Amino acid sequence: MTPRTIETPNVTFHALEDGAGPLVLCMHGFPDDARSWRHQVPVLVAAGFRVVTPFMRGYAPTSPPADGRFDAMALGEDVVALLDALGADDAVVIGHDWGAAATYFGALLASQRMRKMVTLAVPYGPGFFRALRESYVQQRRSWYMLFFQHPLAEEALARDGFAMIEHLYRDWSPGWAAPREMMDAVKETFSSPGTLQAALAYYRQTMQPVFDAPAQLDAMLQAMSVPLQVPALYLHGADDGCIGAELAHGIEPYFARGVRVEVVPGTGHFLHQERPDPINRAILDFLQS
Repeated sequence: MTPRTIETPNVTFHALEDGAGPLVLCMHGFPDDARSWRHQVPVLVAAGFRVVTPFMRGYAPTSPPADGRFDAMALGEDVVALLDALGADDAVVIGHDWGAAATYFGALLASQRMRKMVTLAVPYGPGFFRALRESYVQQRRSWYMLFFQHPLAEEALARDGFAMIEHLYRDWSPGWAAPREMMDAVKETFSSPGTLQAALAYYRQTMQPVFDAPAQLDAMLQAMSVPLQVPALYLHGADDGCIGAELAHGIEPYFARGVRVEVVPGTGHFLHQERPDPINRAILDFLQS
């Protein structure tokens, strides 16, 4: 893949690009970077797509945002800004984890710019936030979201060479041994000045209003109940230790143009890296249908 720089009004993105044809924009999650799509890019390129995988805002070498924002709506604005900067009238957008949030909010802002969307590991709709309020099982899984609100999180994540990141991978994708070269690359990204603080700001700016004023959760639930106007594929690992697979059920009413939901056996939170072959088949089948 070829490195490139993409200038947008708020962020200077660094990205990897390959292929020619209709654009596919792949947005990564936490704790990850643009190279997490290494198994999908060659398959999409072979199928005739141009694929761009940016490092998300604040994830070095992408710049921190000029507006200082890391909330979910800002991530959606990035999707639209990237399409503008890439000269694309529309695109397929694929997102994992926070990249899924970017995809959803991009669809809310400019559904006409997305031909199709594929999201992984974070479902759309109010179900996740309801589970944070009502489900002990999901509250236990989501302990890190609360912990990340505390100033101690910076030190804890960086300690012992970012050992916590390895623990999160093991907890969220039980039974999968992340390749050492991949883990070293992720730690290299998080070692870059500003990246750790940016990654935590995603959680703080999106979730802190809810934690500080619980009544705002109802507003959050309402905002996440607006049906999306983009045909969608949603993929979730059956063994996801971060967000329970049960939250993938019942999301269909929130996709006005239809959603195909697949819970993938034997996979956890990083399903596109754990079992790329079935994930790639599902994506290509959806894009070519």
